[in-house]
Amino acid sequence: MALRFIAKDPESREDQCPSVWVDESTNDIVVQGWWPDASTVEECERVGSIPDTEGVVRLPARMVDALRRACDVADGTAVR
Repeated sequence: MALRFIAKDPESREDQCPSVWVDESTNDIVVQGWWPDASTVEECERVGSIPDTEGVVRLPARMVDALRRACDVADGTAVR
């Protein structure tokens, strides 16, 4: 597996950075984020359960551009 790094949250401390990658073999988007609080998890569970093999993470809104770039890389529309 080769992860292509897209971006880190520029406002987080070095050791606690939400980040975004794209898996170059599958084009899956991989994110590192903050654990959500209980009310966020509860709200997510209103749509459906969260299996043990899945998780909910929170990214700051300032990471929207990084997610857009990751989507462009994943669908092949990114300009290199």
